[in-house]
Amino acid sequence: MLSYLSERETGSKSSALICDVTLVTVTAMTSRREQARALRTAEIVRLARRQVEEIGAPGLSLRAIARDLGMVSSAIYRYFSSRDELLTRLIVESYERLGIAVEAADAAVRRSDHRRRWRAMAHAIRRWAFANPAEYALLFGSPVPGYAAPPQTIGPATRYTAALTALIVDIEAAGEAGGGAGKVSAPLRRDLRSLRDRYPMAATDAMLVRGLAAWAQVMGTISLELFGHLHNVVNTPGALFDAVVDDQADRLLGTAAPRRTSNPA
Repeated sequence: MLSYLSERETGSKSSALICDVTLVTVTAMTSRREQARALRTAEIVRLARRQVEEIGAPGLSLRAIARDLGMVSSAIYRYFSSRDELLTRLIVESYERLGIAVEAADAAVRRSDHRRRWRAMAHAIRRWAFANPAEYALLFGSPVPGYAAPPQTIGPATRYTAALTALIVDIEAAGEAGGGAGKVSAPLRRDLRSLRDRYPMAATDAMLVRGLAAWAQVMGTISLELFGHLHNVVNTPGALFDAVVDDQADRLLGTAAPRRTSNPA
């Protein structure tokens, strides 16, 4: 009887060991497959970005990427189900990178120095745009025909603007808000109310309008310069941008400060 029990126990331990080894083997195989898939996905994204840089987002082609990878065209759809899914991946990653750049610039400045925070974030956007012109064009250039951005792009898209909005709220909370917004029209008040319903923020309508105007001026000036529309108008890189950033700082804060002669590092 004791011998029988011993054999049963030995058999149970052996079975457990076999199960453990099998589990480790399956896990390792799964891990290798996941690693291989991650590497192939990263390569697809890299080639997609190269396509966007060379021919623009409207020309993005999964078949062309598959050809570059030496894959049959049908195989690439195991990684991305459509051109739009791949395009969304590119957009989300670009928004995240822009957001990281703006947040890092803001974090490097003392919280109470609102003017320097504004300058730092504005110049961070411009530096990112000129370092990544194709990505900037993808986010802020002409819409891609036939593409509708899905909800999953909203969070990443608002990341950099959330940092700017936090500054606007801080300026007003510190009692440093400037004037000049004037009367806010009824349609705009409705839009701002809807904006607050989606993104609660402790700022008055007048301050939000000043913030939105400053944001629009910064993004517009970057686009004019980046896409060559200031050629033979303002040829010194960043000169108009510096002036716009300082002008908007005065409007946001209400008090002028000495002008900088060069961009923040």
